[in-house]
Amino acid sequence: MPLEGEYAPSPWDWSREQADKYAESGGADAADMKGMPIILLTTVGAKTGKLRKTPLMRVEHNGEYACVASLGGAPKNPVWYYNIAKNSRVELQDGSVTHDYDAREVFGHEKAVWWERRGRGVPGLRRLSDEDGSANSALLCSPLCTEFAAWWHH
Repeated sequence: MPLEGEYAPSPWDWSREQADKYAESGGADAADMKGMPIILLTTVGAKTGKLRKTPLMRVEHNGEYACVASLGGAPKNPVWYYNIAKNSRVELQDGSVTHDYDAREVFGHEKAVWWERRGRGVPGLRRLSDEDGSANSALLCSPLCTEFAAWWHH
């Protein structure tokens, strides 16, 4: 069931413009960030309860997606991370397809596997680690329904 509520556009021009163009075009326009394909993450605001849309680099494997909360390597997480910490139900739009997901933070070996997937094919992408001082949280978004998982593998 899709997330419901009032949409609150990002205060950041670049993020708001990209999110709106991507959503309105069914993923055909504004579909990359610095040459990398994106997904559109929709969360419920932790403080406002309003819907927030955030373009993120696409990291997908077998129908699951990693949402990397690196904030460009800053020593803190982006706001959308706290939205998910309060409400793990999210929507992801990948191209013209939108589905509901449940998000959870990953750690240890599972996190390392997703970091590796994130870095494949991205020249110059700085590898973030638990020791470098950045928040670098990784959240794994898994489909909510088994019908979607079955559909994805066909």
